[in-house]
Amino acid sequence: MIFSYNWLKEYVKNLPKPERLSDLLTMHSFEVKEVKKIKGDWILDIDVLSNRASDCFSHLGVARECAAIANSTYRDPPSVKTAGGRASADFVSVGIGSQQACSRYTAKVITDVKVGPSPKWLRERLKVCGLRPVNNIVDVANYVMLETGQPLHAFDGEKLEGKKILVRFAKKGEKITTLDNQRFNLDPDILVIADAKKPIAIAGIKGGKPPEIDKKTKVVVLESANFYRRAIRKSSKKLNLKTDASWRFEHGLDPNLTEFAINRAVFLIQKVAGGKFDSGIVDVYPKKVYPKKIKLDLNYVESLLGIRIPEKKIKSILKKLGFRLIGLGNPLLAEVPTRRVDVSLPEDLIEEIGRIYGWEKIPAVFPVVSLIPSKRNLDIFWENMVKNILKEAGFTEVYNYSFISEKGGVEVENPVSSEYKYLRSSLIPNLLKNIEKNLRYFSEIKIFELGKVFALRQAQGKREEKRMLGGAVTGQDFYYLKGVIDLLLNKLGISDIQYEEQGLRAALIKVNGAALGFLKEKGFELDFEKLQKLASEEHQYHPLSKFPSAVRDLAILVPRETKVVEVLNKINVAGGRLVRDVDLFDIYQGTELPQGKKNLAFHIVYQAEDRTLKSEEIDKIHQKIIKTLEKKPRWQVRK
Repeated sequence: MIFSYNWLKEYVKNLPKPERLSDLLTMHSFEVKEVKKIKGDWILDIDVLSNRASDCFSHLGVARECAAIANSTYRDPPSVKTAGGRASADFVSVGIGSQQACSRYTAKVITDVKVGPSPKWLRERLKVCGLRPVNNIVDVANYVMLETGQPLHAFDGEKLEGKKILVRFAKKGEKITTLDNQRFNLDPDILVIADAKKPIAIAGIKGGKPPEIDKKTKVVVLESANFYRRAIRKSSKKLNLKTDASWRFEHGLDPNLTEFAINRAVFLIQKVAGGKFDSGIVDVYPKKVYPKKIKLDLNYVESLLGIRIPEKKIKSILKKLGFRLIGLGNPLLAEVPTRRVDVSLPEDLIEEIGRIYGWEKIPAVFPVVSLIPSKRNLDIFWENMVKNILKEAGFTEVYNYSFISEKGGVEVENPVSSEYKYLRSSLIPNLLKNIEKNLRYFSEIKIFELGKVFALRQAQGKREEKRMLGGAVTGQDFYYLKGVIDLLLNKLGISDIQYEEQGLRAALIKVNGAALGFLKEKGFELDFEKLQKLASEEHQYHPLSKFPSAVRDLAILVPRETKVVEVLNKINVAGGRLVRDVDLFDIYQGTELPQGKKNLAFHIVYQAEDRTLKSEEIDKIHQKIIKTLEKKPRWQVRK
């Protein structure tokens, strides 16, 4: 936004030079984009933040900031108070059809004006700020907008039908031609200013052609209103019409500014165009806005800023910014000007104090606090542990919706579609769908998911949910997945793992005799809530043997109902401490086998911790295992 240095200088005593002023503003939370000399003046392009629009989209607002920053004196410009002439209320009546769209409408009538070109100083000042001069009445309205931040509009009073002004929303089918000869179709979402018959302006945006000021104008009706920001934004967007006035209204303005701005405009009109007016004013202000009062604890100022600023300096800063202080003790009671809509809390006042005092004067110190470690979240800890183990084993984590299309889960009352009609009771269906969709791109897939499943207890009619860990693979077999489960449980410190057969290449996974999950040829699912209760960070240390191991295979024919764990137990007992590991690598049930029989094939790993085992010693233990197994009726070791 462009500001004139010479203009600011009229309100601030001993204003610093332009370059120095630019530095000061930048140091105190204003970004000055450019400082440039132009036609005997300097312009400052200042980026004003939107929270300061209500007071700093104006020369007076920035001047107040400059005075406070430079520790100088600010003075308001002169305006009218009393004069003789015809009362405004006798000439024009004002009505507000929607108080939600217009909180205040102030009008003043000036008679016997002489419309003509503005004096040079006024024209030059408008040009510096990027506005085109029109005539002395319109130019004063624009000047006061740049000066105070309050948009104004001037109507030719003798062209107002019925001598009435009504703030209302447009009627369907109404049209308006604006001052720049643009024609707009209006609708009930657009706020307008109307006389007794028709719209005469698009409220807060642009005036209409019919009551425009021209050389023949003798009676001027000045408008200074406060329109609700959303109403103006909506009208501006619908019409695709942005103006200096709409820009200000959209950011929000102080309703108490209308009277000051209109009195300032009357003062300038009399100066450049003559005319008569009296102290009467038309002011429709149904719900007045009063200044807020905020208590400020001086000890809190020091606590928040981290530095002790003298009480006298704090009071001086607040007064220079326009805050009125009530009382002398601590806490202070500060009355906030209604133009400062950004200040509503003690912290806001403290920010103002720190900003004007100078952030650079506040030393950087490390905070002194008690560092208390956060309470350990075991759910997250074990979740991360499990995920890391599986990722190290080559698995990729997936995330699926909790909904499925197949019946079997808990039915949703209001599903978003037929594909998401049920809550899943298992992770496996979605994991298999993931594999199916990705098989066209990858030949080997290993994925897992940790998520919730849902079930309905028929007896109680209650829904329950729990977290499960599921996995699925391609290109591998049952025994590979069994190895993954063993790896996972061992790294979680879980021992006494049993696999209870549930048919061909399917097993119920148990720990300490209690079910933990199931394992099938291409997938597994574990109860994660049970898993994390069994998990332990304590692991028994087994040093790696420095001596080589030897592997012998053993195949045994057993009845189909025989559980693998029975065979494993006998091998481990017979082999003793020299059997380091036993791995089931095949289960076969074929037509060439005797009826009711199955073949189990094992790798047996022999290793000692203190020596290299000789072949004779391994053969002796292996034969002992065979004899032990064959003692069981209907068990036959295949040689």
